Amino acid sequence: MTIYCDESGGLNAGAMTFAAVMLTPQAATDIHARFRSVTGLRGELKGSRISIVERAYLLELVDRAGGRAWVAVAHRDRLAQGPGGTLPSDLALYGALLNSAVGHWLPETGGECTDVVIDDGRYDPKILSHVREEIQAGLGNWGRASLADSKRSDGVQIADVIANSLFNIAVESPRAHRIGRIIEPMLASKAIRVAELTSVP
Repeated sequence: MTIYCDESGGLNAGAMTFAAVMLTPQAATDIHARFRSVTGLRGELKGSRISIVERAYLLELVDRAGGRAWVAVAHRDRLAQGPGGTLPSDLALYGALLNSAVGHWLPETGGECTDVVIDDGRYDPKILSHVREEIQAGLGNWGRASLADSKRSDGVQIADVIANSLFNIAVESPRAHRIGRIIEPMLASKAIRVAELTSVP
């Protein structure tokens, strides 16, 4: 199995979410190909660009394929503040959310090798290389952490949609109610689980 990772939002938007989605590479490819063939999507699959109905269809495909996700969520108004009322930097929060989401998976892998694929688009490659090294250290011999261009990764694009779904709910966007109805069954079945982050180490 592979854990595909992507984030959505930021503190300036009111919340940041980070999805770690577990799928086989073949399942991710099949889901993405089926979604494109049915919807006629051109360009990169992103949660911010698809309709509510398209989102529902994609998540149905993920659920049907046995995909599961841990999503770490941080609300700006619920984060512990540092001295002088300062909030963590975007990078520090990103790293903490990534560690939370992937960390929730590690006890459930049963010691089997698990690769972690992280979107490389948010920060400078040198910064992200350090993030990757931290995750690799946490994985130890259990797997390999790598960075991927989301445009070339089926799984990372799927993770983007899941992260964006939880972001919309976190900030109570105009689409939050309908998105909440879409993912409600996956939350109930624990196909999607949410871990709230309230402080950054």
